[in-house]
Amino acid sequence: MAAAAGQEWELFQALNNDWMREMRPVLDLYVARTAGSFVEVKDYSLVWHYRRADADLGAVRARELLTHLTFMTSNTDLQVMEGNKVIEIKNAGIHKGAAASRWLAQYPADFVVALGDDRTDEDTFRALPDAAYTIRVGTGARSRARFHLPGVPAVRDLLRKLL
Repeated sequence: MAAAAGQEWELFQALNNDWMREMRPVLDLYVARTAGSFVEVKDYSLVWHYRRADADLGAVRARELLTHLTFMTSNTDLQVMEGNKVIEIKNAGIHKGAAASRWLAQYPADFVVALGDDRTDEDTFRALPDAAYTIRVGTGARSRARFHLPGVPAVRDLLRKLL
């Protein structure tokens, strides 16, 4: 999807969400088996959240669900992504990086900064030009980002300095 200021959002690629009818019951099964988890329904994706579940149980169920969904989506146009305490099913090729590339092609910029704290942000880091400032927020994960900040307070400090 894309939109300029004051305009309606429009799809830049035809998408289908008929697959959701088949996948939703699988996610609901994992919600029933994992207290504290829930399903978020978006226009073209389904997301299983387990941030509020018991950490150990959530990790075990996430592995199970990832394996289950990967099997179900093989030979389809769907992609299963693991994020920060989430597993998302969506149309393949639709991600933040594709949107960022399209946006920059339409609206070139002299200064580009992208900050992210999740695996889903890696597509953006990969898609941006070498001159962009890509910043991974948080600890632990390896990243394609060129820079790293330890957490939200450091992000706020950086943004204040950029003003």
